[in-house]
Amino acid sequence: MDSGQDFLTLHGPGLPSGRHTVPGQAQRAAGALRNVMQCLGVRRRSRSQSRSRELYLQEQSLEVAALNEQRLGLQDDKDLQALLKGSQLLKVKSNSWRRERFYKLQEDCKTIWQESRKVMRTPESQLFSIEDIQEVRMGHRSEGMEKFARDVPEDRCFSIVFKDQRNTLDLIAPSPTEAQHWVQGLRKIVHHSGSMDQQQKLRHWIHSCLRKADKNKDNKMNFKELQNFLKELNIQVDDSYARKIFRECDHSQTNSLEDEEIETFYKILTQRKEIDLTFKEAAGSGETLSVDQLVVFLQHQQREEAAGPALALSLIERYEPSEMAKARRQMTKDGFLMYLLSADGSAFNRAHRRVYQDMGQPLSHYLVSSSHNTYLLEDQLTGPSSTEAYIRALCKGCRCLELDCWDGPNQEPVIYHGYTFTSKILFCDVLRAIRDYAFKVSPYPVILSLENHCSLEQQRVMAQHLHTLLGPMLLDRPLDGVTSSLPSPEQLKGKILLKGKKLGGLFLPGGEGSPEATVVSDEDEAAEMEDEAVRNQVQHKSTEDKLRLAKELSDMVIYCKSVHFLGFPSPGTREQAFYEMASFSENRALRLLQESGNSFVRHNVSHLSRIYPAGWRTDSSNYSPVEMWNGGCQIVTLNFQTPGPEMDVYQGRFQDNGACGYVLKPAFLRDPNSTFNSRALAQGPWWARKRLNVRVISGQQLPKVNKNKNSIVDPKVTVEIHGVGQDVASHQTAVVTNNGFNPWWDTEFEFEVIVPELALVRFVVEDYDASSKNDFIGQSTIPLNSLKQGYRHIHLLSKNGDQHPSATLFVKVGLQD
Repeated sequence: MDSGQDFLTLHGPGLPSGRHTVPGQAQRAAGALRNVMQCLGVRRRSRSQSRSRELYLQEQSLEVAALNEQRLGLQDDKDLQALLKGSQLLKVKSNSWRRERFYKLQEDCKTIWQESRKVMRTPESQLFSIEDIQEVRMGHRSEGMEKFARDVPEDRCFSIVFKDQRNTLDLIAPSPTEAQHWVQGLRKIVHHSGSMDQQQKLRHWIHSCLRKADKNKDNKMNFKELQNFLKELNIQVDDSYARKIFRECDHSQTNSLEDEEIETFYKILTQRKEIDLTFKEAAGSGETLSVDQLVVFLQHQQREEAAGPALALSLIERYEPSEMAKARRQMTKDGFLMYLLSADGSAFNRAHRRVYQDMGQPLSHYLVSSSHNTYLLEDQLTGPSSTEAYIRALCKGCRCLELDCWDGPNQEPVIYHGYTFTSKILFCDVLRAIRDYAFKVSPYPVILSLENHCSLEQQRVMAQHLHTLLGPMLLDRPLDGVTSSLPSPEQLKGKILLKGKKLGGLFLPGGEGSPEATVVSDEDEAAEMEDEAVRNQVQHKSTEDKLRLAKELSDMVIYCKSVHFLGFPSPGTREQAFYEMASFSENRALRLLQESGNSFVRHNVSHLSRIYPAGWRTDSSNYSPVEMWNGGCQIVTLNFQTPGPEMDVYQGRFQDNGACGYVLKPAFLRDPNSTFNSRALAQGPWWARKRLNVRVISGQQLPKVNKNKNSIVDPKVTVEIHGVGQDVASHQTAVVTNNGFNPWWDTEFEFEVIVPELALVRFVVEDYDASSKNDFIGQSTIPLNSLKQGYRHIHLLSKNGDQHPSATLFVKVGLQD
């Protein structure tokens, strides 16, 4: 950071310093400020003293806001100005609950403040960060708006959707112009904040902690506030040491730190000795790295294949903050840190953040990101169903969604977990959500897995909705020339496919009452139902219901015809057609892998297999997907709504190949003559023994997990290998007590990996607790083939799979044959 002024830029003068901090509206601003100051417990001063302080804060607000607008590249932006001024908006929660609330963007341009009349609300609970926003939607495009604001014109309605499980914020603006300002303004800030580098994110995080610590909002820090600040930062510092740093920084000897003194304190706090040592190792006795020295570091430490003067110069150009050093073709320690914190210095291979694999092979050659009971937000017996669940899954790159369809009132099919108390949503509403979000994250095909329990009449309604709502996106006829094997993701770009029951074959459609109609059965659906009572009800439906399928719906099923699995073919038996696919419960799949592992691998070379969670998982828990992937199974479905190690590994696998939802299987899982069997591992092309060394050096800005402000985390790191049975292993560091800000482990682990193409490495950080289960802090899972060597930062994800703004691990990775 360059100056105390820059520090103030991000810090701002604290909580709302007035609703409308624009010239000519000082009175209202002062009034609102007085209210806020009273809320914060600020003592009343004499009127003149109070007045001058308010004007001072007001001027400061304008100054700070202007500097932050500039930092975001949004100076004089009309939308941003409107948000800084604030608006009275209607907050909508139900048909009968609409309340006026005042919303305002803070001067830090990163926090939204909501005025609340609740007496017990803390100031922090009235704030939310731009970092928390997943998406801003205009119109009636959330479930709340759809249900409760139909009477209000769309151009006045908007919704703020959050990344975590927090409820969507539905708002009505007084005019279309004001709604536009909020939607466009928030979208711009979210976009610009997302493109901030790690150093800027770190500064912002530290400043948000400083805001909370500066209780009287005077932009100074006395020693008590400094102690609070350190607790917010998640670090326990010995009082005498903290006092020593405080005195060193208090040049003005006023018993408080301000401006440059806070800046000095920040620099001491964020000093990283491990970076100093790494830089010294590369630069020798010099103050900067020359191009040649940087090339040596990139070759010998970072193991960069393209290491050479061109790469070194491009890194200096991209990350060196000093113009003078740049002109001399040198990298300073600040530039070195910027590089290590960037995507180029990440442990995840930057080249794998885009689609780099061959997308022209048959669908059966890929692992496909797939969701089970996609409509559910919670458990499978009483939880809510929601179109929002489909949107969340698609935004996470999911390419196979499940729709459990049942007869609904007014001839409108509904989706819910049959015979349970889960809530119901309209089939047509789900299709609208899928249409709007199917290809926002990935252009590759989406498969809709239909569990069809509807009458013939409502099946025809389903077919009509599919046709009218999905239009040309829906694949309703075979592709030209694709007659003997499944088409490729490339050929199916932008297409939605149906998986379901079908009358007849791909090129010989059957009709109602044709002999082929007898193959239509509900036994797969019955097997998938989650409890015995439900299963019995499905199995005891009349034969007539079991067998009847509307031709209109049947004809829309092209390459994913659901069939009952009759076993692997033996000589003389009919092999399943390439477009036929079976579903297996996790238990049956594990049994097949145990008994006929290699047959399953060969079957999955040319056919799609779908795996779903066992019937007893009514709590929406998940199984490990790794064993299924090891057997070549493509559509391994998990409950996306349930965070945990299984979803962590899942998200890790599918962040590869540009997070497009399709990952090419290794060659030995695509070979029709493969002898691979993960349960009975023998020598073969997959056998490529590697030694993986991981040195866990330090952690940075780990988030608090306990809401108690006096609670500081005691972090420990576990490094796990997930892959074939022989490769599964884990090691953990010691516990560092009372330090989530910059814990230091410097511990080295060694792993032996036999089948590296199937291995994933998971780094998980927990808050150690001697008396109960450790609390999860953050994790990152990286396919071994995407793990970069050398000194790297690992950017940690939250329990829900979202990136923590500035939490990282610093590691050194080595991989030898």
